[in-house]
Amino acid sequence: MSLWVDKCRPHKLAALDFHTDVSKRLKALASSGDFPHLLVYGPSGAGKKTRVLALLNQLFGSGVEKMKIDVRTFQLNTRKLEFNVVSSPYHLEITPSDLGNADRVVIQDLLKEVAQTEQVDFSGKHRFKVVVINEADSLTRDAQAALRRTMEKYSKNIRLILISNTTSNIIAPIRSRTLLIRIAAPTVDEIADVLDKVAQRQNAPIVNDPVERKQVLTNIATQSKRNLRRALLLLEALSMQNESINKNTQMITLDWESVIKKLAKDIQKERSVMQISKSRTVLYELISHCIPPRTILKNLAFELMALVDPVTQPEIASIAAVFDERLSLGSKHIFHLEGFVAKSMVAIEKIHG
Repeated sequence: MSLWVDKCRPHKLAALDFHTDVSKRLKALASSGDFPHLLVYGPSGAGKKTRVLALLNQLFGSGVEKMKIDVRTFQLNTRKLEFNVVSSPYHLEITPSDLGNADRVVIQDLLKEVAQTEQVDFSGKHRFKVVVINEADSLTRDAQAALRRTMEKYSKNIRLILISNTTSNIIAPIRSRTLLIRIAAPTVDEIADVLDKVAQRQNAPIVNDPVERKQVLTNIATQSKRNLRRALLLLEALSMQNESINKNTQMITLDWESVIKKLAKDIQKERSVMQISKSRTVLYELISHCIPPRTILKNLAFELMALVDPVTQPEIASIAAVFDERLSLGSKHIFHLEGFVAKSMVAIEKIHG
């Protein structure tokens, strides 16, 4: 049984509900004879991956939906690294950042292998193969340098589509060699419209009264913080838990977000060595539950900024930016998260004394 977010995913550009201008632009690119490397960026849940898959469908037809997962093994010094590759006859989908600092090996070996092999389907519309790289902004500098060389050397047989949340962590040579496509977060009303369509299709138990129904869907869209994927998951979870969803239905809050909110309050209230020690335990707990360190840092920074006075807010933002960079460069995430907590305490202490 698949989740609604996967079951209801559109497969064609024409079926996408919002950002029609971007869809038209992608359709024109697919129709043109000269298809460039792409860098698709925007916030989580904005529909980047869905648009890329719809673009591949436009390029190659429904054959791109016949996907399989292979486990590839790469050698790094004395270590053997196992890595999942999702592929169809026309494209590959990889997430090199899963390997941490060893992502360079995948970029060098796998892409070189793909790029040196010409497309065997002579009846196909295009003679190149597409490689979709997820979380491109999490690639190390070495991996990005290797990626740049691959783009220059094998542009005849391969096209790269990089998917990222931001362009700030992508090196300038890659940005200059790709066409940038920004996918903005959908508005609350756009998310509510999509939720309504999915609710009707999946027979979700939402009240029939049009005014109250609109209010319920708007509440879900607002709770999801303009993240469509999260909104669809929330709608499905509410449908599983309730016989009827109305304006009085309690919204589901994520446990890890509640933990970060409480941690921010504790940091703001008590600024001591003991509190740093307690914070370390909470941070370890969050990391052990697979919450990405950068997500922890971002949410904690926003929660702290909501609690402190306007004078301290810019300093908290500046500290968060420093430790965000250190998280991407280092491998011991707990050190940098703990460093952010300590520095934030110092910044708050300056004002409150």
